[in-house]
Amino acid sequence: MKLSERQKKIIEIVKETQPVSGEKISELLDVSRATLRSDLSFLTMAGILEATPKIGYTYTGSDLETLFFFKTFTVKVGEIMVPPLLIDLNTSIRDAITTLFVYDVGSIYVIDGEKQLVGVLSRKDLLRASLNTEIDHTPVALCMTRSPHIRTCTKKMDLLEVATILQDFEVDSLPVVDEANERNVIGKITKSKVLNFITQQARNAERNR
Repeated sequence: MKLSERQKKIIEIVKETQPVSGEKISELLDVSRATLRSDLSFLTMAGILEATPKIGYTYTGSDLETLFFFKTFTVKVGEIMVPPLLIDLNTSIRDAITTLFVYDVGSIYVIDGEKQLVGVLSRKDLLRASLNTEIDHTPVALCMTRSPHIRTCTKKMDLLEVATILQDFEVDSLPVVDEANERNVIGKITKSKVLNFITQQARNAERNR
């Protein structure tokens, strides 16, 4: 997001003379109040300026970096989630390992015959199982992480909430579940997806400066 030259001048005026009225800003810039209205509205909604009745405009101390943080981390999971990789709980460990590497993912979600979430398989789970069991005939149900130890999220949660869960519980991904049925998996969000999104938004913001 890029500020116009006039918006930058408005911020400087407010910083130097706050609190300052819209009429005074109009006078100092030599433009009409009507011309300034959209700029002042934008800067106020963005949280860069604060408008107080009968007092005027003040600078909040926020800047575009703060605005970038707010806009990026309040994006909803539903906007960036990806399709989940699901397997049946009777799938053999060998087939699960093959599936994991064919699709190059870090985790697989295990469902039962009713397509409901019953477990999560990570690379570590499968590696550990492959060293200790007969992987051709042992179902993944014996080595998966089961509820209530599965951390999930919904598509209405924001990126900051999800990033916090991923970090606090040291997991690489979270199944996105239906709000009405926490065992119905509708998507997946991963650490790499979150990081890639933040990085791309930062690059876009830098290009627009």
